[in-house]
Amino acid sequence: MESFEHGEAVLHVQKDGLEADAFYLLAIQKGTLLKSRLLEYRQRKAEEERLRIATEAARLEEERLMHQAVEAEERFHEQERVRALHDAQTAASKNGAQARELQSTAHTVRRGETLPQIAARFEIYNDASLWPIIYRANRDQIRDPKQLWPGQVLNIPRHFSRDEAKDAKRFSGKK
Repeated sequence: MESFEHGEAVLHVQKDGLEADAFYLLAIQKGTLLKSRLLEYRQRKAEEERLRIATEAARLEEERLMHQAVEAEERFHEQERVRALHDAQTAASKNGAQARELQSTAHTVRRGETLPQIAARFEIYNDASLWPIIYRANRDQIRDPKQLWPGQVLNIPRHFSRDEAKDAKRFSGKK
């Protein structure tokens, strides 16, 4: 701005147009330089923002992958437990005395689980409508079948009659 004003003063006071043009050109060059620096500054800020967003996305992806890894490990341990239970049941079926001992198994309730969800698990009954069987076997610790507490250890009956299964399905259909 000062170069332009100085050029105006030279033009009007000294009446020297060539020297005034030099000041005008200087003012234009300063403006062009400032404009290019502003553009560089904006580009740098945009790149910093893109980098921040990419870093945040990478952090969120890493958290998601860690969560998936934890879930996979839990599924693996559950499968190992089921496999061990199956192996134990297979061994017990060969021995009649042991078979009577394994007529039921235990299940520890996790946060948010319901009786139908537990009954629907493939290693339990693989049928959500059989939840009344679990409820009847655990009436001593379940007052309301709609409310379970994390950490409760439920007795899961393994051997029941067809009539008991039909009755359970009929009961669960009413609810």
